[in-house]
Amino acid sequence: MKRGLIAATGVAAMLVSVAACGSSDSDKETGADGSKAKSLTVWFMDGSNPPAWTKAVQAEFEQKTGAKLDIQVQKWDGIQQKLTTALSESSPPDVVEVGNTQTPSYAQTGGLAELEDLKKEIGGDWTASLNKPSVFEGKQYAAPWYAANRVVIYNKKIWADAGIKDTPKTRDEFFKDLEAIQKKGDAEPLYLPGQNWYFFDGLTIGTGADLVKKDGKKYVSNLADPKVAKAMEIYKQYQAFSKAPKDKDEATPQQADVFAKGKTGAFIGMGWEAQTAIKANPEIEKEIGYFTIPGESADKPEGVFLGGSNLAVSEGSKKKELAKEFLKIALSDKNEAALAKEVGSIPNKESLLTSVKGNPAAEAAAPAAKGGGTTPLIAEWAAVENAPNPIKAYMTAVLGGKSPEEAAKQVEADMNKRLSQKQ
Repeated sequence: MKRGLIAATGVAAMLVSVAACGSSDSDKETGADGSKAKSLTVWFMDGSNPPAWTKAVQAEFEQKTGAKLDIQVQKWDGIQQKLTTALSESSPPDVVEVGNTQTPSYAQTGGLAELEDLKKEIGGDWTASLNKPSVFEGKQYAAPWYAANRVVIYNKKIWADAGIKDTPKTRDEFFKDLEAIQKKGDAEPLYLPGQNWYFFDGLTIGTGADLVKKDGKKYVSNLADPKVAKAMEIYKQYQAFSKAPKDKDEATPQQADVFAKGKTGAFIGMGWEAQTAIKANPEIEKEIGYFTIPGESADKPEGVFLGGSNLAVSEGSKKKELAKEFLKIALSDKNEAALAKEVGSIPNKESLLTSVKGNPAAEAAAPAAKGGGTTPLIAEWAAVENAPNPIKAYMTAVLGGKSPEEAAKQVEADMNKRLSQKQ
């Protein structure tokens, strides 16, 4: 689940030989309710289905339907091509986990079944920000399963030594706290490399910016929009408190490994990255704290990128009704809450956010989920994030002294070329 939340978007396509691995002709759904089908094939991604949750859901499904659940775990690397191939075959997996930002691409190619009836039955109170990636051209093609977003992970000792008594509730308060650490002079206030693209995407969500726009029938870059420039200026303010390289991302080196050395006041990352730091330096565990990335005002957290997964039914499945029965069970309030408790994920309903109580990283992430968002939900977007990502180049250019307008113009041709690639 963890790294998959980031890797779900922009994974490089890989040619993978795929055998038919769904239902066989002898195992067709014969009843209207699917009760006569012998089994249901579900593809989960590596790390997404934790043991206790999986065991409970499988038992409930098999007891209720009398059908066996055939769970097949897939690797994130190369999944786009592998799943595209599988969905085009005569016997695809019946239910598939799909990275939330990948969903429009599979819906566009006709690989996913419409789930309007399921939405009406069980999805009336799904959190809008989590459900949005499941909708393509106004129709429901998947169901929101879980999400995760970035938080501030900080060193309590460094903050206390700088005289800071509480965590900030607004962006200005956060900047003042970073200034206090900077004046103290014993630590780097914030580790933020110049190309932490998903944090920047969250800032654009906060400013209401769109990274692409329609030009006739095609999408083109919208990086020259003043709202994008505003988000980049906020990023620049944050980055000024860091000594991290302006031309690298958070994985080069791993920001959690930098934080583990105990000389960094804070970094912005996924909650699980704290465990990476602890593994590198067990002594730092007692000093780690978390808080929601503060926004302009105390009543509204900063915009965040919501990474996560949806569950969908293959259009080619011969057991769609049985597949929907599985979704009803897997996405029930009971099982959504159980998943959140087991792994600290954000459940698909605001009413279930209390399920993460006791998990400090998830508690810090939860308040921002409602106002979160994703990258542009268009099939053409995947090519933009393929290395070298032109938006990362834009960010480095601004941090290097170019105006946002100049930097946008610098990468515009490359971004438009990517957006015009056939899917």
